Amino acid sequence: MKKLLFLTALLAVFTTANAQIKTPAPSPTGKVSQEVGLSKVDIEYSRPSAKGRKVFGDLVPFGTMWRTGANASTKITLSDDVKVAGMPLPKGTYALYTIPGEKEWTIIFYKNTTFWGAPEPKDFKEEDVQARFTVASILIRDWVETFTLSINNLRNNGGDLEIIWEYTKVVIPISTDTDNKVLKAIETTMAGPGANDFNAAARYYYEEKKDMKQALVWVDKALELGGDKFWILRLKANILSELGRYKDAIMVAEKSTELAKKEGNEDYPRMNGKSIAEWSKKK
Repeated sequence: MKKLLFLTALLAVFTTANAQIKTPAPSPTGKVSQEVGLSKVDIEYSRPSAKGRKVFGDLVPFGTMWRTGANASTKITLSDDVKVAGMPLPKGTYALYTIPGEKEWTIIFYKNTTFWGAPEPKDFKEEDVQARFTVASILIRDWVETFTLSINNLRNNGGDLEIIWEYTKVVIPISTDTDNKVLKAIETTMAGPGANDFNAAARYYYEEKKDMKQALVWVDKALELGGDKFWILRLKANILSELGRYKDAIMVAEKSTELAKKEGNEDYPRMNGKSIAEWSKKK
């Protein structure tokens, strides 16, 4: 009994010693995920609060590179190529660094995202700067206690990345190539199904043993639109065999084999050879 009491007390001490008290993070992580036009912008950053301190020009000095938040550098991920303040910015992930000033800020999209905070001057490499430009510093009326990044003023072809803290707001215009994407989609859709669509429909009908006459119409359309491809010819040969047209199936399979060999494919000649041997017995 004494052993049991001793073990129980020991376990209680061990548990207490290893317990962790969780408290709110001084600069909690914030995430923004926003569709901008037909593109997506994701932001991950830490959000410090002023807590009675003067921010810009004191806590965040003017003229010094800032991580644009707290803790690790702020990361921005773009799903597509965009323009920021009129400058091209390819899709990818960037660290967002800024140099705050009284009247304007320098904005830097930096390719190296591994730094904890802003890099030291000796570590900063100009070749890793993907985009650099200046924007105006705007005085706002209402106090903002916690550092905030948001994407507002959404339009079909863009939006604004806003940096807001204390009585300061900085706006970074983002523009996307929505118009070209939509026009290409309209053109493709209005042109009707393509070779791949007809090939997919024909393959499905063949595999599910549906209407083979319809499958043949579709596979011929795929060949008409996309040209002779050995894998589509193989499908046509199989469809012809299902229709009992073995002589035609053999001719098409031989053509598939010829094209496959020219492209260095070994699988299709082997499959076609096996099928031709089977169909030859049924002619």
